[in-house]
Formats: sequence, C-alpha cells, structure tokens
Amino acid sequence: MAYDFNPFKKQLGGAEEWLKKEFQQIRTGQASPQILDSVKVEIFGAPMGIKEVASIMIEGARTLRIAPWDKSHAKEIEKAITVANLGVSVVTDDQGLRVMFPELTAERRAQVAKIAKDKLEEGKKQIRQHRDGVVKDLQAKEKEGGYGKDDIFRLKNDTQKLVDETNAKLESLYSKKEKELLS
Repeated sequence: MAYDFNPFKKQLGGAEEWLKKEFQQIRTGQASPQILDSVKVEIFGAPMGIKEVASIMIEGARTLRIAPWDKSHAKEIEKAITVANLGVSVVTDDQGLRVMFPELTAERRAQVAKIAKDKLEEGKKQIRQHRDGVVKDLQAKEKEGGYGKDDIFRLKNDTQKLVDETNAKLESLYSKKEKELLS
C-alpha cells in the first residue's frame, strides 16, 4: 500500500510560494511594484489593494508611478503607503503619485538581509510543522496495522528527502535575495 504524499507536496509548494512572495515585498535598491502588494487603502469604507484602485508602473530604476483610476483617491493611497512604513517617499502630483525608493545604506542592507533570513527561518518552520503532521499520520497508520515498521521507516525517509529538497530550494531563494540586497 502506497502512502499519498500529494497533500504534503502541496504544503511544501505553498511554503515555497509564501517565501517567494515575502521576498518580493522586501525592498532592495530597485523599484518593485510587489512591495505595494501588502498595502491596503481605505476606499468607500472597505480596505482594498492598490492594484484594485490604481495602475502601478515602473517609471525609473528607483521610481514607481501610481495612477489612481479616480483622482480623488490619491490622498488615501498616499496615506496608506506612508502608514505602511515601507521606507519609501511618496509625492502627489497632477498625474497621480510617485513612489521613490531611496538608495540603501550598507547598514540598512544588512538589516534587510536579516529580515530576509528571518523569513527563511519562518518558511523552514512551516515545513517542519508539515513534516511533523505527516510523521504523526504515519505513526497512526502503523498503530492501525496498515504499515509495517520497514514501510514506516522508508516513508519517513521519503518524507525527509522531500523536506530536504524544499529546504534547499528555500536556501537558494534566500541566497539570491541576499546577493541582490548586499551587492
């Protein structure tokens, strides 16, 4: 009888996707629209993402242009970005908003790299929790008599191999981000 690893693989893939999104929101010296994904704007009493109320374009290496579909929302968008404390400056003009990314200092780059490392550890923690769930499930199946000790040992090894592969992918993502941040 074969054990179904598909739900576990989906959980591992979910942890990897989560880390990718978190890394996209970590600011480097370059302008990146993804940094605004977590910002919510209060429009008509409901929180909305900036992408839902405006178009976002890269204007230069360190500048984004936000063009609200309704110009009257510019102040709310500016306030939301300021409150989000992303380390960017916002200027409102007749075309909408301009978000400027300041040059990162060496000290700030080190701080941001530490934040990225913390996100990596959070991702690894998620993976360990998913692995523990599979191991508990395997132990329960062993007690029920569905699997023998050799099968359980082999399945636990297979589980650990999947965990190791995913951790290697997460480490690779972190290495890329760290190189991007510190270069």
